[in-house]
Amino acid sequence: MIPYFYQKSYINYEKTILLFTMVLLGATFCYTQEPFRIIFWNVENLFDCKHDSLKNDREFLPESLRRWHYGRYKKKIGDIARTLVAIGEWMPPALVGMCEVENNRVMEDLVKYSPLKEFGYRYVMTDSPDPRGIDVALLYQRDRFWLLDHQAIRIPVREKRGRATRDILHVSGLVLSGDTLDVFVCHFPSRAGNNKERERFREEVALQLKHYTDSLLNIREAPYLVIMGDFNDAPDSPAMKSVLGAEPPQQEMDGYTLYNMMLQPFPKKNPGTYKYQGHWEIIDHFIVSGTLLTGKGSLYTSAKAVDICNLPFLLEKDEKYGGTKPFRTYHGMRYQGGYSDHLPIRMDLFLKKK
Repeated sequence: MIPYFYQKSYINYEKTILLFTMVLLGATFCYTQEPFRIIFWNVENLFDCKHDSLKNDREFLPESLRRWHYGRYKKKIGDIARTLVAIGEWMPPALVGMCEVENNRVMEDLVKYSPLKEFGYRYVMTDSPDPRGIDVALLYQRDRFWLLDHQAIRIPVREKRGRATRDILHVSGLVLSGDTLDVFVCHFPSRAGNNKERERFREEVALQLKHYTDSLLNIREAPYLVIMGDFNDAPDSPAMKSVLGAEPPQQEMDGYTLYNMMLQPFPKKNPGTYKYQGHWEIIDHFIVSGTLLTGKGSLYTSAKAVDICNLPFLLEKDEKYGGTKPFRTYHGMRYQGGYSDHLPIRMDLFLKKK
């Protein structure tokens, strides 16, 4: 049974109202020269400083070993905001997917009390059963992405593993071309502990995601899908390729197939999004439906429009293994005032002339 959220009649009704509103506001649908920039970033433990009795958040409190106090929290909020503005370059990003955010308060502080307050961002987020209370969220500029609806996709807890994980966030909205863009923000189970068990867990989550993407590919007249997140897996892992079915971009692409934009050679200066024991890995991904790559629709992108954001201030010298590594907030329990243990990724979409 297709949820009400997916029914065409509902989407078409919303489109009529929102397109009319956009015209009244003076939006121009002929074309746009500015890219519709999308960013994803695992911001590494964006916790506030207050204890939530329903969450295991004591590690990030003023009295904890980490001494996570308001000054450090405020600095991190400001650092995240300034980084997003820097990646946006000449124009703030239209969409920002984030993971490892604790609650509504940290998102409110980010959009209302940081340098992002000038850009009119709104957000939607999940409320997952993750034991630590971390969630995924999507920032959006409502004059460039008109929210239709959103939902959290709950991952069933199997009795054998008995551990809950983060919900997948699905957001649907209109862009200025009048097309519906479906966005999924993910944070797959970590690789800590039993690797085989965790790998199977990630495959379960990928299968759940595939159920929803297949539904959209079947019912949308022109399915424009963007899936982004920290998948804790390489682009060619079984969860990504065999279960989700995300292929590398090719010369001839099918509009109803998923393609992983990270399955391509990146320059040596951008070796990965995460560094583990001296080795750079790509575990943060953009996956898109082929309709965004065939060049036949009014909304499109390409492999060249994807990049890993290795801005100098996001990196530090790797004293142990050589080269550089992400400049993270903590090194173990020692506070060092960095940004995250992941580098952000970005992708540009473009609107064709009509």
